[in-house]
Amino acid sequence: MYRHASVTLVAAVLVVLCVVGGNRVSAGEAPTAVVVARVPGNGIQPQVAVDTTGTAHVIYFTGDPIKGDVFYVRSTDGGATFSPPIRVNSAPDSAVAIGTIRGPKLAVGKGGRPHVAWMGAQRATPRAPGDAVPMLYARLNDAGDAFEPQRNVITAHPGLDGGGTVAADREGHVWVAWHAPKEKDHAELERRVWVARSDDGGATFGPEQLATDAPTGVCGCCGMAATAGPDGRVRLLFRSADARGQRDMILLTSRTDGASNAWDAPATLAAWKVSTCPMSTSAFASDGATAAAATLAAFETAGHIDLTRLSNDDAPDKTRRLPGAAGQCKHPAVAVNGNGETLVVWAEGTGWQRGGAVAWVRLDRELNVIAGSEGRADGLPAWSRPAAFARPDGTFVVMY
Repeated sequence: MYRHASVTLVAAVLVVLCVVGGNRVSAGEAPTAVVVARVPGNGIQPQVAVDTTGTAHVIYFTGDPIKGDVFYVRSTDGGATFSPPIRVNSAPDSAVAIGTIRGPKLAVGKGGRPHVAWMGAQRATPRAPGDAVPMLYARLNDAGDAFEPQRNVITAHPGLDGGGTVAADREGHVWVAWHAPKEKDHAELERRVWVARSDDGGATFGPEQLATDAPTGVCGCCGMAATAGPDGRVRLLFRSADARGQRDMILLTSRTDGASNAWDAPATLAAWKVSTCPMSTSAFASDGATAAAATLAAFETAGHIDLTRLSNDDAPDKTRRLPGAAGQCKHPAVAVNGNGETLVVWAEGTGWQRGGAVAWVRLDRELNVIAGSEGRADGLPAWSRPAAFARPDGTFVVMY
């Protein structure tokens, strides 16, 4: 199910630069540790998820950043070729990318089915209550050749600003999460995280539930990340906002498998006192496929990228401040290969309506930086952020 034969694209649209430790190499040299690639169709804001068969599922945004489209492709050969693009949003121009933090999010669930959630454009339909901006969701159909009609999952708590996120597991559960005020027009200090859950693979969703009523607030124009880990627990990352100017990175974890709407108390992964909204995003990855696997969380703190490995009780057992341009690092992505190596990639030098560069580093099993593994490539478009995935042979692909 959810598979059909791929039609190859010209490989030249994918691979534009091969890198070993940040140095360019020529054709014919040994396989490289990191391959750098532009997004198919010159899209922006890629998201990548690799399923249990090794298929890489990719979504990306194209068009006007305030009213564009989301497309989906997949690759069964490590990104050398892709299937023909399929538009995710059933209504044209119904997605938004402006600000970088509002783009589409991807999760792959039971049977390798992709699930996509995104903040609707200003006039996207269907609408949220009160004619508000919707939190939209769509999944690939059973035939694998089109996405089902987009749906809004907000039933009672509109107020989107920083977008939302999605997670899915192998048992058929899907979660769409976003942050919005408890009451209409409330300030950031009263924003909360809401979660809508599906127990039938995304066919239907129940009304959203409050994940926590702890008085953390939520940074209105910061993004969220979600993952359903191999241990069956769902994890969410968001940035707080309180009256003291704290905009800390907060972790929420479900107590069991996320199906009971019971969540542990919020845990602070990193403190950050800042007077303005940093417009930040974050990312998750797992370092294995068993229940004992650890979860990796990457996020920005004061223009640096931090990587935290969470133990099974979600206590940070190791945190690394990664090398990069001081004060200029944003929008991380994480991938782990079969050898236990981790690649973290992020954006540097970006700003409002301004592109920049992608930078990355590889780390060993103990999250120590591998000597000579740092790399950088210019050309990240405005409003974009990088993504990464591991190939079966252990090499990594950076997409931007």
